[in-house]
Amino acid sequence: MKSIKPGRGPSMMGAVVAAFAVVFGIIWTMAAASMGAPFFFPLFGLIFIGIGVFNVIYNLKNATGQNRYSAYDIVDADEEPDPLNARFGRENPPSASGIPTSNSFAFCPYCGMELEEDFAFCPRCGKQLPDNQ
Repeated sequence: MKSIKPGRGPSMMGAVVAAFAVVFGIIWTMAAASMGAPFFFPLFGLIFIGIGVFNVIYNLKNATGQNRYSAYDIVDADEEPDPLNARFGRENPPSASGIPTSNSFAFCPYCGMELEEDFAFCPRCGKQLPDNQ
């Protein structure tokens, strides 16, 4: 399985921007509370701070961690383990060809169409499928 990993530079920049957003949320919340604004204005600031803190943590992990979270899977499992497999307990890891070995279906590695186990060619893109060994 392959993974597209976000770059370390963009992830660090995302963490810096999220930190600025947290500071803005703190200023917003204090200003709204001191002016006697209706309750949803300070509440908006607290929600903004919470989202910002989550983004700081997520982006710092992607900027500094060895096994970063990915948006799309394109890195072979033997090259770098997928941290989502450890988190969600995937029981049937794919073989080297990317096709699950014990499921009754698989996905085309070229176009992503769901396939049955005995297919030799993908019905959508027509490419020959790797052997399921």
